[in-house]
Amino acid sequence: MKKFIFLLFSLLFSIKGTISAQSSDPNLGIIPAPASVKISGGSFVISDNDQIDIIYDSHSDEHIAQLFHNYLKEHYSLEFPVRNERDKHAKRVIRFSSVDYKRANKESYTLQIAKDHIIVSGKGPGLFYGMQSLMQLFPLNHKKILKIPCAYVVDSPRYKYRGIMLGNSYHFFPVTFVKQLIDLMAEYKLNTLHWHLTDDNGWRIQIKKYPLLTKIGAWRKETVIGHTDNEFDGERYGGYYTQDEIREIVKYAQEKYITIIPEIEIPGHSQAALASYPWLGCSGGPYHVRTTWGSGPGVYCPTDSTFQFLENVLTEVMELFPSHYIHIGGDEVHKEYWKNSAFCQQLMKEKGLKNEDELQSYFIKRIEKFVNSKGREIIGWDEILEGGLAPNAVVESWRGIEGGIAAAKLSHDVIMAPYKYVYFDYLQGKEDVEPIGIGGYTPLEKVYSYNPTPDSLSTAQKKYVLGVEACVWTEFIATPAKAEYMIFPRLMGLSEIAWTRLERKDYKNFLTVRLPVHLAILDTSGILYRVPETIGIKDDTLSGSKFTFNLKPSVNGATIYYTIDGYRPDRTTFIYKEPLTVFVPKGQKRILKTIVITPSGKSSNVTTTILNNL
Repeated sequence: MKKFIFLLFSLLFSIKGTISAQSSDPNLGIIPAPASVKISGGSFVISDNDQIDIIYDSHSDEHIAQLFHNYLKEHYSLEFPVRNERDKHAKRVIRFSSVDYKRANKESYTLQIAKDHIIVSGKGPGLFYGMQSLMQLFPLNHKKILKIPCAYVVDSPRYKYRGIMLGNSYHFFPVTFVKQLIDLMAEYKLNTLHWHLTDDNGWRIQIKKYPLLTKIGAWRKETVIGHTDNEFDGERYGGYYTQDEIREIVKYAQEKYITIIPEIEIPGHSQAALASYPWLGCSGGPYHVRTTWGSGPGVYCPTDSTFQFLENVLTEVMELFPSHYIHIGGDEVHKEYWKNSAFCQQLMKEKGLKNEDELQSYFIKRIEKFVNSKGREIIGWDEILEGGLAPNAVVESWRGIEGGIAAAKLSHDVIMAPYKYVYFDYLQGKEDVEPIGIGGYTPLEKVYSYNPTPDSLSTAQKKYVLGVEACVWTEFIATPAKAEYMIFPRLMGLSEIAWTRLERKDYKNFLTVRLPVHLAILDTSGILYRVPETIGIKDDTLSGSKFTFNLKPSVNGATIYYTIDGYRPDRTTFIYKEPLTVFVPKGQKRILKTIVITPSGKSSNVTTTILNNL
């Protein structure tokens, strides 16, 4: 708990910038990589005795200038005055300006660094993102003299939707963790938090008109253990966010230019709601809040009373969340319950619906009509294509890219979230050395390799791809620390595929130059993350008699330990300090193992390379 209290007050500034920028890096150490960087030589130098003013041109820019002032004071004990452009100011300035900025993309910015001034230009979120990039140019450790390389950065995002989905229905996380995630999303220029708040295993949002949703639906009697279906912990589990907490989080996100999109699952994944109000189902129950994972039998019955319930719920939800989009789920509906319902079969005859897929389409379209009447639009998982797509719906493609392609060809907007590339509940390494996960394998390199715009779409159709989202489902993520481990460093890779143009992406530069410094910052913050393995080596089998390795730790300031006798390396074994040469006599083999241990004591997995001279 101490960690989260600390993060609540200081995380915004504890990870902003503090990166030792190297003028030799074409990206200046910035993640995500900017659209254009021109390095001009020289530095903007800051020392303790300098007379530097932080100035802003208009009232709308003042809060960003103040954020930057607070950052310098917090981390470098530098307190420069914040002034309006009209005031007298020092000869050397750091200026935040939206005046006369003409670029149409509101998230774009320019960053000009000269020897006597720094100018960050943009409007609203663009100015904020320019500040983020500037902060990333400051060195990690406080020194008496700070040098910021002179350069000119012109930047804008590839996609307008850059998101993370947090699934809180399976496990409940405190407000402080949600704020921490928002801070880190803002640092890496992500702009949308898709908040999955209802499911079979728990209802996590207070709805005042229906108090049983949180009195009953927010709690399950026990939770399944691991991957079993018949072993349980025997402990009551749950929690929910009050409406005041929701407002607090939404406001916190808005200050960092992040939109929160709520998800209320319709018509499936509704067992927690049915446990609270059994009349919402077709059979009348009894229902219980689901204690095992997967999709359960919870399916809303499409009666007028059910639709009235959902409209009342969504009305309260839309009062809390000002987002243009409302996510209504639509995935994994157990339609056999409709097939076995006399009411549903009669309704299908009355409405001329051929099958249960069309009944789902009828359900979604009716909800969409209500949401549209409130000036909002719906997003649904790609199953909402089945039976006919609602007229204005955005499709989130999770089962692959096919749903996104189909929706774009129908001239519907698309969010790409294919599970093979951007599901952060999937494992990052070998199953026997990683924390328990739902399965699958999505390492950082695979995340980074993903291109959200399918080549099979025409130029006109590609415009419907709004962006990309990573999903953090939490069936096997029971604690904030586990969530941190599963999210980082994959969030950094996500930011680059969401923001950076294809021609500017460079995984080698990302992995070996920029990421090690960003991870060094995380290492000082108290945030848990997965430490990547030693750079320059991998699990492999090599043949020969002499092997030379040039290795690099995956985190700046970390140490590589190694062994050649097959035993697991640790702090008691050899320290890698320079290119390592291993000789293998004829007829023998050596087993080289390496591990990265960071300054805070975090460890990577072991890499094992078999050196054969047989």
